[in-house]
Amino acid sequence: MSIKIVTDSACDVPPAIAAELDITVVPVYINVGEQSYLEGIELAREEFYRNLAIYDPYPTTAAPATGAFAEVYERLTAAGATRILSIHLASSLSATYNAARLGAEVAESAPVTLFDTEQITLGAGLLVLTAAEAAAAGCSIDEILAMLKERVARTRVFGMLDTLESLRRSGRVSWAQFGLGTLLQIKPVMMIWKGEVEVVARVRTSKRSMQQMLQMLEAYSPFERLAVIHVDAAVSAKQLRERAEHLFPAGSDLLTTEITPAIGTHLGLGAVGFACISAGD
Repeated sequence: MSIKIVTDSACDVPPAIAAELDITVVPVYINVGEQSYLEGIELAREEFYRNLAIYDPYPTTAAPATGAFAEVYERLTAAGATRILSIHLASSLSATYNAARLGAEVAESAPVTLFDTEQITLGAGLLVLTAAEAAAAGCSIDEILAMLKERVARTRVFGMLDTLESLRRSGRVSWAQFGLGTLLQIKPVMMIWKGEVEVVARVRTSKRSMQQMLQMLEAYSPFERLAVIHVDAAVSAKQLRERAEHLFPAGSDLLTTEITPAIGTHLGLGAVGFACISAGD
C-alpha cells in the first residue's frame, strides 16, 4: 500500500523536510491589494514581512481552491497512491479543511482521508511530520490515524505577540477579550489547543511575556516534539531556543521555523513562541 501525505503551506512544514518525507504541500493564498499570491511560490516570506507594516490595504488570506486539492489528489492517485491522508489547519480557525474536503469530493477516484489537526502553524506541522514518518515506516492508514488522534490533545502552540496591531488590522481580535484602554499596550501570551485560541496571560513587557511562556511550556514537559516558531524575529527566537534548550527531547533537532505569512499576517511582526507535542504516558 502506498500512502501519500498532503498538507497545506500554513502548517509550516519546512520545505526541506517536506521533500525528504515526500509530503505534498498545497499553497494557501495571500492577498495584497487586488493581487493574489501562492504562499511560498509566488511570494517570498522575507519580502512579505519586510513590507507588512506598509501594506495598504492590509493583506488578507484565503484557502486554496477546491480544484487545487482535487488536482493534487488525482495526480497522486494516477502516480500510484493507494491512500491519501490530507492533514490540515484547524477547521474551526480556517476554511482550508473544508476546501480540502470539497476537493476530495470532486476527485471521486482518489482514496482521500481527511484529518483536522485542530492546530495552526507548526502545531499542525508536527502532526504532519508524525504521519509522514509513520507512513515511511510502513504503518497502515488506520495506525497513522490512531497516532494522530491520540496526539491532538497533547499538541499545543504557545505564542507571545509583540504587538496587537496586526490582529487589529486583520480583524481577528475581539477588543473585549483584551480589555479596553490597555489593548495596544499589552503583550499577550496565547495558547492554541484543540481548535481554540486562548489568551493565557496579559503582561506589559516582552521580558515578562517570555518568562510566562517558558513557565507554561515547562508545565507541559517532557516533550515528544518541540520547535520554536517566530514571525520575522530570528534573534528573539534564538534567545528563546537557548532558554528552552533543556526541554528539547534528547537527540532531536532544535527546529526553528519562521511562520508562514498566512498565519504571520494575523500574529504580527515580532511574534515568537513554541509548537510542541507533549510526551505520552
